[in-house]
Amino acid sequence: MTSHAEESTLTVDELAARAGVTVRTVRFYSTRGLLPPPVIGPRRVGHYGREHLARLALIEELQHQGMTLAGIERYLQQLPPDLSDRDLAIHRAVVASWAPDTAETVSREELARRAGRALADEELDRLVAMDVVRPDGDGYRVDLGLLRLGVRLLDVPMSQEAILAARKVLIEHSRAAAHELSQLFRGEVSERDTRDVRSLSAHMQPLVVQALLTAFQRSLREELGEWLSASRPV
Repeated sequence: MTSHAEESTLTVDELAARAGVTVRTVRFYSTRGLLPPPVIGPRRVGHYGREHLARLALIEELQHQGMTLAGIERYLQQLPPDLSDRDLAIHRAVVASWAPDTAETVSREELARRAGRALADEELDRLVAMDVVRPDGDGYRVDLGLLRLGVRLLDVPMSQEAILAARKVLIEHSRAAAHELSQLFRGEVSERDTRDVRSLSAHMQPLVVQALLTAFQRSLREELGEWLSASRPV
């Protein structure tokens, strides 16, 4: 297993650039205890890793929800201290499910800033093919909730065809699950008052998203475990 020190390779300037925030913001969050301390390397230089990036993304999502700094502090304090970057990404996905679509049109320069890195023409074409961004006049229409995921996929050693095929599978099965769940909920609330139906819907959405993410994560882990076990030489 890779140690935390081995994974922490970003300087504070690189972390800020990748997260799309300022160095001052990173240091402010650190002083408030919202970010774990960096790994101190040679020359007393602090190094940050994927967990710090994931925490910054979660903080940003909570801010989009209108949560105050005190509220964000309370939210993060309730989380287990040893969450991995993947666990934090799941929390962020659940939080994002509370909000309406966050698409907006930005310039290419702003898109690169939000992505936390420069985007070559080929990388931009891949993001367009994945439907993460869409050309819109002189700019690009981007779903900010998907942008970080799309940027991470740029570094995944998978072909564009495999990524698009995986996206198709996920969309088809998620729509099927959403349809069956909506039918179930309609039968449950058909006799209730309209206000009760809206209240139930608002409360159920993040719970259902979290349940789906958890179930999928476990199923994928089991499938990969069986595959790896079968592929090992006897």
